Amino acid sequence: MKKMGLMLLVTTLVFGVVVGCSSQSALEQEEKKQDDNIKIGLSVSTLNNPFFVSLKEGAEQAAKKAGTELIVADAQDDNAKQLNDVEDQIQKNVDILLINPSDSKAIATAVESANQSNIPVITVDREAEGGEVVAHIASDNVEGGKMAGDFILEQVKGKGNIVELEGIPGTSAARDRGKGFHQAVDGKDGVEVVASQPANFNRAKGLTVMENILQSKDDIEAVFAHNDEMAMGAVQAIRSTKRDILVVGFDATDDAVKAVKKGEMGATIAQKPSEIGKTAVEVAVKVAKGKKVKKFYPVELELITK
Repeated sequence: MKKMGLMLLVTTLVFGVVVGCSSQSALEQEEKKQDDNIKIGLSVSTLNNPFFVSLKEGAEQAAKKAGTELIVADAQDDNAKQLNDVEDQIQKNVDILLINPSDSKAIATAVESANQSNIPVITVDREAEGGEVVAHIASDNVEGGKMAGDFILEQVKGKGNIVELEGIPGTSAARDRGKGFHQAVDGKDGVEVVASQPANFNRAKGLTVMENILQSKDDIEAVFAHNDEMAMGAVQAIRSTKRDILVVGFDATDDAVKAVKKGEMGATIAQKPSEIGKTAVEVAVKVAKGKKVKKFYPVELELITK
């Protein structure tokens, strides 16, 4: 009788261990399955800009490494299209949204729509002026603008007229880069910003705007462009006049870095867009898993000179 009782106890214990192991394995498999099934939506302002192409590629690499699905939509710098893109991603039941706004104010409607659908939103490179955002991934654009302004002051030895080519009005990147730049140069004796005009982060627009400024202003020492695309347009306009004007951009795209090495541009501020995209996906995965995240993840900047 004792032997039978002992055998029954052993059998029960063994069965319990097997069941326990099977249950743990099932839980691990389910957890892995949940990780693999995380669906991230990425709405990019435009893929007609090398900076945002690099950002997208960084996000794609991080998503592949994490085993998550990434759905990318190109807003083509069209606010209405971006709102439709975000609504489409909401309908596709994404677990989390990464939004790089074409316009910080206009995107608020899309963020609020995601909020109502209980889909967390992370903004990338540019902020949203409305709605609830769990985190923001970007460079410190104010600091970058100040770095550009300080470099220009040093190169012109604190004297001369400066032109500012602004980004898309309404974007946080344009606002913050301009803010940092003016913190550096405003109020400095001998220095004047003689023109501040938007060129919408676009090379062709930068060329046209700079051509018009060159026709109306004879004495220009330097140009600060809120991104490298506008800076390259400015370089092209200046080249045709054969004038010697310092140009500083922002983003450190391949074309701009080459221009700096050739001496066509004085400097560019390196933002590391691929790292921004990568960090955005990594933070998104944490949010999707219910982990706590910080409100702001800064990606470091670097001044690139010859």
